[in-house]
Amino acid sequence: MAERVFIFDTTLRDGEQSPGAALNVHEKVEIAHALEELGVDIIEAGFPVSSPGDFQAVQRIAREIRGCIICGLTRANPRDIEVAAEALRDAAHPRIHTGLGVSDIHIRHKLQITREEALEWGVEAVKYARRFVEDVQYYAEDAGRADPEYLYRVLEAVIDAGATVVNIPDTTGYTTPDEFGALIRGIFENVRNIHRAIVSVHCHNDLGLATANTLAGIRNGARQAEVTINGIGERAGNCSLEEVVMALRTRQDLFGLETGINTRRIYPVSRLVSQLTGIPVQPNKAIVGVNAFAHSSGIHQDGVLKERSTYEIINPRDVGVPDSEIVLSARSGRHGLRHRLTELGYTLDDEQFEKVYNRFLVIADRKKTVDTRDLEAIIADEVQMFFEETYHLEHVQVTCGDHSIPTATVRIRGPEGQVYCDAAHGTGPVDAIYRAINRIVGEPNELIEFSIQAVTGGIDAVGRVTIRIQAKEPVVENGVERHIFSGWGSDTDIVVASAKAYMFALNRLIAARREAEARKKQMAESVASPRLRLPEKRLSPWA
Repeated sequence: MAERVFIFDTTLRDGEQSPGAALNVHEKVEIAHALEELGVDIIEAGFPVSSPGDFQAVQRIAREIRGCIICGLTRANPRDIEVAAEALRDAAHPRIHTGLGVSDIHIRHKLQITREEALEWGVEAVKYARRFVEDVQYYAEDAGRADPEYLYRVLEAVIDAGATVVNIPDTTGYTTPDEFGALIRGIFENVRNIHRAIVSVHCHNDLGLATANTLAGIRNGARQAEVTINGIGERAGNCSLEEVVMALRTRQDLFGLETGINTRRIYPVSRLVSQLTGIPVQPNKAIVGVNAFAHSSGIHQDGVLKERSTYEIINPRDVGVPDSEIVLSARSGRHGLRHRLTELGYTLDDEQFEKVYNRFLVIADRKKTVDTRDLEAIIADEVQMFFEETYHLEHVQVTCGDHSIPTATVRIRGPEGQVYCDAAHGTGPVDAIYRAINRIVGEPNELIEFSIQAVTGGIDAVGRVTIRIQAKEPVVENGVERHIFSGWGSDTDIVVASAKAYMFALNRLIAARREAEARKKQMAESVASPRLRLPEKRLSPWA
């Protein structure tokens, strides 16, 4: 049996730090369930002390996910660790992830302490975390730019203090594979007690080397890989789960290692994360991009038709890429649709299924046949809305052309069931629609991003529109000021899809503002727990 590499997914913590990718609690829980089905070993659910929303998300995930280790991030101080322990209290397998910077850049300029003080703080943090959980992971931030001898000392000390996992991050994506591999090899050769802990690697993609560095670390002894779905994350992103997992599987001859990932769930989870974060997957993205298994060259097409392995080293079905030959029509009926959705891994209750079925009939009447990617777009529109819809778009109509003024008329149902109808002119049909909607809804915002993608091929393709809007007044959501909200919509008519996407984003903004006001009122009425009060400022949190 091959040796195991543990997959530590930080989509909900580091991945969510992508600009504009903030998720609400319900969306985080939905992704956590998908990660559990995917087979990840550890879910880093959030940074509990950072906000009430993050605390609630970690708490709910800890209660609902029983098949994974649930991890909460902390800084190396008592309050962070106490709050994380409280959030993880109901977890079947809790882990606290704490640590400090180890590079002189971080120690001198960020922490503004000495090397010895940083080492002491780290040891105390691990000891304190061990009071609450048996599984403690220590991150040596910016290890890629640290003095190796100092890094060895820190790792040896925190392992002696009780750390079960030591995380070696290339925080800025600075190192090359040769350098990072040598760093991991040096740890195994120079840290006396390294056999008592799992070595983890956490690589960023600033130079496009995150996956290469992670694999170099694994080849040199690391047995935990820290990754995100689609490689999302701060700046240029994190190491991509799908790339590491499929590299280990495809090059079994080189690595001789395995993971517990159900690779057939990779593509569906990739699409879920893309939809909920509003971050599209680039077409040429490895493993999960729409072009990953497409062949336009005649030579390539000829080779694949004769023998798939001539130009494909991965079978698309192995990562869950849907078979585009399977199509449905309006005559397929409820049973046929439900069966296909089950095959694709979707479990819907009766109410959700009826929404999907009714939308399916509309699309099927227009397109005649509906394939898997069309179904994914329908699911995203009808089911994956984890907030209350305040305004519902009932009708949209536009007139436009090169010798006419673009005009849009919209009919919208309001929160009390009242129906509003209004019209507006614009520079184009989409601008006119958005102006008409704004006249009714009255939520000040600015459209900052607009993109259209064809879900499938053909002139009758379903079009998917993804947008981002920026609120004029920020919303404090999950304890963080949030300005940007994403939305999506799909339809065979891209103008209608554009209207749906805008309504989605507006409803998301309004729901967040309403929830923030309710939380503010609740906090004003409640008495803060004295256990969570900030300690008086002092040089060391452990003094």
